[in-house]
Amino acid sequence: MIESHAPAPPGAPRSWRGPAWLPVRPATGRFLVLACVFVCAACGLVYELELVALASYLMGDSVTQASVVVSVMVFAMGVGSLAAKPLRRYAAAGFAVVEVALALTGGCSALALYAAFAWTADWGGAWAHGPRVLLVAFSLAIGLLIGAEVPLLMVLIQRIRRQDAGGAVADLFAADYVGALVGGLAFPFLLLPLLGQLTSSLLTGAVNVVAGGALVLGLFRRGLSHRARWLLITANVTALCVLAAAAVLVDDFERAARQAVYGTDVRVALDSGVQEIVLTGGTGGRPLDLYLDGRLRVAGRTEHRYHEALVRPALSGPHARVLILGGGDGLAARELLTRPDVRHVDIVERDAAVVRLARTDPALSRLNGHALADPRVRVRIADAFDRLRATPAGAYDVVVADLPDPGITASTKLYSQEFYGLARRALAPRGRLVVHAGPFTARPHVFWTVEATLRAAGLRTRPYRVGGRDDGTPAGTGSTADRLGAPRDWGFVLAGADARPALRLDRPPGTLTQEELTDPLIQETPPDTLTQEELTAGGQDAEAARPGGVRASTLVYPRY
Repeated sequence: MIESHAPAPPGAPRSWRGPAWLPVRPATGRFLVLACVFVCAACGLVYELELVALASYLMGDSVTQASVVVSVMVFAMGVGSLAAKPLRRYAAAGFAVVEVALALTGGCSALALYAAFAWTADWGGAWAHGPRVLLVAFSLAIGLLIGAEVPLLMVLIQRIRRQDAGGAVADLFAADYVGALVGGLAFPFLLLPLLGQLTSSLLTGAVNVVAGGALVLGLFRRGLSHRARWLLITANVTALCVLAAAAVLVDDFERAARQAVYGTDVRVALDSGVQEIVLTGGTGGRPLDLYLDGRLRVAGRTEHRYHEALVRPALSGPHARVLILGGGDGLAARELLTRPDVRHVDIVERDAAVVRLARTDPALSRLNGHALADPRVRVRIADAFDRLRATPAGAYDVVVADLPDPGITASTKLYSQEFYGLARRALAPRGRLVVHAGPFTARPHVFWTVEATLRAAGLRTRPYRVGGRDDGTPAGTGSTADRLGAPRDWGFVLAGADARPALRLDRPPGTLTQEELTDPLIQETPPDTLTQEELTAGGQDAEAARPGGVRASTLVYPRY
């Protein structure tokens, strides 16, 4: 398919015109090849980052997903370089075919991975880890194709003008690394915010097709047979049509996939720039569910029991000044505000969109009893770690950590020894910190690591568990979508700065003063259901299951 081109003999004078088949000057031709290297490198890194970002969102644990994608892809690049050796004789046509395959594979990888998660993740059996298998498969395929680029480009740039191998490799790698830098910066700061994960991968694929096709069909067309040119034109046009059709249908695809994940009752779906927020139900008697980045954060049927178990044991001592870390949905604040002796509540939430929904969405604001409109409540949009660092010593009687699951890598620092040390400093004498430590039965290692980390920070701990699925509904926080399973219980740790706190409720169920009975917020809040007997039994169950040898998690040595 490619005509052979013998290199000029050593010492022969160079002509600015270059080989007769070359339509431009050699310097221009080399520049165009290096420009193509630049573009292809940027596209390759976008594919890599796209897989890491989507896999982290769908499967959690970004460190694991990034390690899998990067290691598999780098290995595959080496294999791809070796596999490209037989194609060097047909370098131009081979490079064009590789770019078409890479554009389709990389451009459609996010769609395929999301589809597998949405429609097949609950199949079980041999496909129990299907999305992870698909992630490895795409990493391998994309790595193979990226690895095949450099040997073929090396041949092409040498055909334009012969030079020593070291100089050619230096030029190619310089363009490759600069392109990778541009792609690495463009993905988080331009593509992802403006286009989202799916559309940005499709656009990247289209750029990849155009760059590869333009180089081969524009610069090396005279070295291709008539049949080869038309085959490559057809392949490139077909790839562009496939990617364009996918881009046109991507919104419909995303809606269908979202319904497959969350059900057909999706009312609100938005990307806040911090996370994806989805609200389902909340109308027509259907319970409201709140998902953050695909994980069930609030389940309407069981959220009251969860927040009751989180907040009430911490109120058995002084509680005039309370700090809530997380809790932008207003539900923990609702529990606190039913106690008239709570004088001041600070909420630190990282995502302003969650707070906005808690204030304006009719169903969510009704569920939280319009707690965020209470004059005792002040909301700050900030990182919980940074906010604790700026908090004066002894500022709060109670600190409530209502944070994302500790198994999510992005929140690991909020379950570190350093974080709990800052929380301990913020507590007043006789102050208490309560932490949601994940599902007790399903993830005991995570739970006891949280407890060990609190003790390492100098706090006196009292672990306890509370059942969360007595009515068969999903649990209220930190789980994946309903059909992928939710914890049957919640694990909590109550901790004191000075002494080990007693595990008791601030008041028995049904014991309200006359003033409390006339409070509109209390009238809208479901009645208390957690009893002292249940709480005591939950503490005993936790102590009976306490393992030995669990080590604390730190910022530099996370153990979740």
